[in-house]
Amino acid sequence: MHRARYLLPCLLLMAGCNDDLVFSRYQPTQGGSWGKEEVMRFEFPAPDTLNRHNLFINVRNDDRFPYSNLFVIATLDFPDGTTFKDTLEYEMALPDGRWLGKGAGSLKENKLWYKENIVFPFKGVYTLELIHAMRKNGSVEGIQNLPGITDLGLEIEKSK
Repeated sequence: MHRARYLLPCLLLMAGCNDDLVFSRYQPTQGGSWGKEEVMRFEFPAPDTLNRHNLFINVRNDDRFPYSNLFVIATLDFPDGTTFKDTLEYEMALPDGRWLGKGAGSLKENKLWYKENIVFPFKGVYTLELIHAMRKNGSVEGIQNLPGITDLGLEIEKSK
């Protein structure tokens, strides 16, 4: 009976492991609000130069986030100086207002596709920079602060 008490937590821990996970890092936003000028920067070494990988942008938000979608500009810099820049749109809530993502209570985590089956052709350090590109309809000026975006992350997994 004494050993059984420790068996369940160990099994849950092993089940939660992801053998395909190569890199995972999060950065908190300032005070739970993502500022327009706040660049989220992730540096990572090339996992290898032969195999394909999937990249995910992870977003944690709480119920203070007032929008149903999120626009992000992602800039990926390669060690050789090559740069890829993408404008991405992610759905964060259903039309009825229910949040997408996983989590209990008011905090949700969304694992969002960024790049699929990418090969890192060069050894060295790669850099991903994320900024938000949110605007109100009809406005040219960007929104200064996105309340409710608490953390942003980058995950790299081996492609299957």
